[in-house]
Amino acid sequence: MNLPLEEQLLTPDLFRFDSGEPIQSARCWTFRREEVLQHIMNLAYGDIPPVDGPVAGVELHAARVRQLPGIADARLLSMRVEVGGKHAFLLRIFVPMASRPLPVVLTGDGCWHYATDVVIAEVLRRGKVFAQFNRVEVAADPESSPGRPVNWLGAAGNPYFALAWWAWAYQRAVDVLVNLDFVNPAAIAVVGHSRGGKAALLAGANDDRIALTSANNSGAGGAGCFRLQGPGSETLADLLAGFPHWMNPALNHFVGRENELPFDMHFLKALMAPRALLTTEALGDLWANPSGSWQTHLAAAKVYSLLGVPQNIACQFRSGGHDHSLEDWHTFLNFADSHLSNG
Repeated sequence: MNLPLEEQLLTPDLFRFDSGEPIQSARCWTFRREEVLQHIMNLAYGDIPPVDGPVAGVELHAARVRQLPGIADARLLSMRVEVGGKHAFLLRIFVPMASRPLPVVLTGDGCWHYATDVVIAEVLRRGKVFAQFNRVEVAADPESSPGRPVNWLGAAGNPYFALAWWAWAYQRAVDVLVNLDFVNPAAIAVVGHSRGGKAALLAGANDDRIALTSANNSGAGGAGCFRLQGPGSETLADLLAGFPHWMNPALNHFVGRENELPFDMHFLKALMAPRALLTTEALGDLWANPSGSWQTHLAAAKVYSLLGVPQNIACQFRSGGHDHSLEDWHTFLNFADSHLSNG
């Protein structure tokens, strides 16, 4: 697949207020960002669930780890994340031996086996903590089945959608991590693959404690594009029919009318600015719309340029399909090495 190198017009315009007034300075972006956030949250994802009480990390077990390839010694902490004194989810944290607070790589993809021992060892070898939770502990993710009930954290009848719950879980994990003495709270990165990448992007957009956000092959509702669809790519109709619990069903109004949406996914990417953002894509993963992801990248990159940090956004392509491969992890870690403070 050859990506179109030329930039295509992607609307709505990030550089105009809803009133039509143009944005000409970084100061203006501060106010425009609030409009962008409201458009994408209200219609696409809904609110992030509230935090009902203090967040605490309760240590359940600590162990020495010596089986990771190339790592002579490391620690593994198993913690229970509690919100308002109630169990929310488990958090596993691998810590390399070091005498200073370290950057953290956090993923919610614990329901899959993307982070193998080889991946975890590479994170630790580069002087970073690796933390992982299972997002489906917070909001279930059943196979598509219209009318099938979905179990959520908290009381029945809650009004929040799955992606918002998963972003909430990233934020609650950050609540715990920033208070650990071996963590550099200014150097937290979140990463996810596919639907996990959508959740990571949503978390990064809503939490400025996250210094680096990365999504791999995140597609529709993530780094992809609703207006500009590459061949064989997932459409808004596909997304809502296949996984109706992920996002706001109000989006059904725009199926076949995507050009009327008051946002596209360059809005979501721009919300990270000026903090670091990396999206990684596979040229053979047509369903994830790599050509559309390139266009949302180009549009969002203009905001980074306006803010004077064009180096803080990147989009990397590889051959192959829908995997979170070791190559993707190396790309992410190379970017993280240059964008996360080592304390």
